[in-house]
Amino acid sequence: MNKQQLAAKIWESANQMRSKIEANEYKDYILGFIFYKYLSDKEEQDLYNRGYDADNIKEYVNEEADDSYSSRSSLQQDLGYFIAYKDLFSTWINMGADFTVDNVRTGLSSFSRNISPSHKKLFNGIFTTLEVGLSKLGADTKSQTKAVSDLIQLINVIPMNSRHDYDVLGFIYEYLIERFASNAGKKAGEFYTPHEVSLLMSEIIAEFLNRRDTIKIYDPTSGFRVIIMTVANSTINIRVLRLLPKFKSLKLKVGVLFRVTI
Repeated sequence: MNKQQLAAKIWESANQMRSKIEANEYKDYILGFIFYKYLSDKEEQDLYNRGYDADNIKEYVNEEADDSYSSRSSLQQDLGYFIAYKDLFSTWINMGADFTVDNVRTGLSSFSRNISPSHKKLFNGIFTTLEVGLSKLGADTKSQTKAVSDLIQLINVIPMNSRHDYDVLGFIYEYLIERFASNAGKKAGEFYTPHEVSLLMSEIIAEFLNRRDTIKIYDPTSGFRVIIMTVANSTINIRVLRLLPKFKSLKLKVGVLFRVTI
């Protein structure tokens, strides 16, 4: 199954799962869980790269272990956050019938408490909408658990470990945003800019700044398709290609003024 087919399958299943929930609201659940899985898988991959195996990881990121402070500090320094073993996305999947929506509530709350102080601006409150909205997925704990379990099982098929996987993840993420936008009507403008519009804006800006040695760019939305990167990724202009890595490293600093000398 290629990435286009996988994205279409995920959208079709998600659209059926959301039932009476508006597409504009349901996007917060599926995109939130996708990002949580990404962070969770990234932590596991970081530990595998250090030489840990599955059993070692279970012990190393156990909050109740004697050296839990050391493991927490180490991961916070490397990643900016810490996710305990019981709160890993893969742990939720492996729990089977023992999984409940409360596992997610506990995990999201724990994530907020275990963000590195130096990364608070980046991660703080990032899962608040997801955490608060869990109660809307059903009238009681049983129905909420069923809805969340189905959703994380669906998301679990998205590969996120290799560089190639990131391309698949990025495609699926953008595909879902576009589909949610097309179903959200007028509200779509709050969270999605059509790629054609971004491309046009990028080309206008690139032409305007073409002959400057020092440029300033303020992009307060700095979303999935930050506009200056749209052009930089598709050009053979040497000056722009030299600039691209600098913008990629700054992309997460949303809403700040970028000043780069070429």
